[in-house]
Amino acid sequence: MASGLLAILQTRLELAAVELEEESLRLFTYLLLALAALFCVFVALLLGILLIVVLYWDVNRIGVIVSLVALFGVAAVLLAAGICKSYRKKPRLLAYSRDEIAKDIDRLNPLA
Repeated sequence: MASGLLAILQTRLELAAVELEEESLRLFTYLLLALAALFCVFVALLLGILLIVVLYWDVNRIGVIVSLVALFGVAAVLLAAGICKSYRKKPRLLAYSRDEIAKDIDRLNPLA
């Protein structure tokens, strides 16, 4: 019985270790991709803003600059809201390991 329990515990710990490793790799990949995307977006936006300001320099440069500031402010708020929503929907850390351990406890405890 004790060796069976130890085998179950070892299996569950190995599962938890695999989950932690997968999660860390996934987060690192997300970070690298997000940084590359942010760099590209930043450069494109900077060049686009420069183009718009140069095109409207003689017409109404202050109005254009204020409009662009407002546009990017709204975009930043919407992006932050989307990130928060996505973060809240992600699975809990070690969810599969917790489920398996709960199943093991139910199987070992016949009175429950």
